[in-house]
Amino acid sequence: MSLVWVRETLDAAGVSYRERRHGDTFTAQELARREHVSGHCVAKVVVAKADGRTLLLILPASRKVRLPELKDLCGAKDVRLASEKEMQLQFGGCEVGAVPPLRQGDDLEYWMDATMRTKGNILFQAGNHHEAIEMSYRDWFALVKPRVESFTVPTDHRILEGDLESRGDGERIATTR
Repeated sequence: MSLVWVRETLDAAGVSYRERRHGDTFTAQELARREHVSGHCVAKVVVAKADGRTLLLILPASRKVRLPELKDLCGAKDVRLASEKEMQLQFGGCEVGAVPPLRQGDDLEYWMDATMRTKGNILFQAGNHHEAIEMSYRDWFALVKPRVESFTVPTDHRILEGDLESRGDGERIATTR
């Protein structure tokens, strides 16, 4: 999944977009700073596993996933973040951490946090850490058609001991309240 695939997907949909090139950025917040935009307008993808199903969670760079809420919304017994290995297998054409928030197959579920809504443009990684796409939120939403729910908290939200979740590869990560 490269910039070529992203271009082909957007061109086939007939939507306007702008390519943006920048030095390597490894977080969505870093991309926002580099491109001088609010983290609320940068869409990041977090990949989760819910009872074996793969969820592409699309949320603003300024927020993080709250796994307990996601688990309740999914009605799943087990919800965790995908491991790097799982992400490499599922999205082999992408650099880890740069999965674009576009439809990539019917075997994936696409969920957007309600805080991602905006009247303007959004920005997202184009499959690598040095190219991004800027496009209308409205066009992106019509193209992806994600399920809209509330499953995030602000990134500066305090971490509590009870909020540590297994990531599937033996590590525990914070989910925050």
